[in-house]
Amino acid sequence: MILFISFLIFAYLLGSISSAILICRVAGIGDPRAQGSQNPGATNVLRLGGKKLAIWTLVGDMLKGFIPVFIAHFFSLSPAQLSYVALSAFIGHLFPVFFGFKGGKGVATALGVVLALSWPVGCATLITWIIVAALFKYSSLAALITTILLPLYIYLSSDPAYLPAIIILSLLLILKHRGNIHRLWRGEEGKIEL
Repeated sequence: MILFISFLIFAYLLGSISSAILICRVAGIGDPRAQGSQNPGATNVLRLGGKKLAIWTLVGDMLKGFIPVFIAHFFSLSPAQLSYVALSAFIGHLFPVFFGFKGGKGVATALGVVLALSWPVGCATLITWIIVAALFKYSSLAALITTILLPLYIYLSSDPAYLPAIIILSLLLILKHRGNIHRLWRGEEGKIEL
C-alpha cells in the first residue's frame, strides 16, 4: 500500500510540471495562461510560438504521463493500481501544485498514460485524434471524440480493471473542454493547421 501511495504522489508531482509554461518561459514568449486561449497546452503553444515549441510541449506532456505508469509496471502493482497512478499523473496536469492548480486540458498527458497502460489502445487513440483533426481541423473536436471512444477502446482491447479510472479521466477531459464545446456549437472555435 505504501508503494502504491508513493507512486500516486510521484505521478501527481510529475504531472504537475507544466511543459507549456516552462518551454514558453525558456523561449521568452511569456506565460501561455495569459495569452491566446490561456491554456497551458500544445495547441496554445502552437499558436503562440510555432510548431517546434508545440512539439516540445506535446512530448513533455506525454512523457510526464507515460513515465510514472511505465515505471510502476516494474513494481508489481495491480492493473487497477496502475490505472490510478495514470489518473494521478493526469490530475497533476489539470491541477498542478507548482502552478497554482491552474493546468492544461490534459489531452497529451492522457495519451501518455494510455500509451503506458496499453500501447495498442494508445496507438488507436492517437490515430483517432489524427484522423479527426485532419478531417475537421479542430484540435478540441479531435480530443473530444477520442475521449468519448477511449473507454470503449479500453473495454474492447485491454484490462477491464483500467476502465473505472479511464472513465474518470474521460469525464474530466470533457469537463475541461466545456468552453471548447460551447465555441464549437457556436462556430467560433479556432482551427489548427496540421
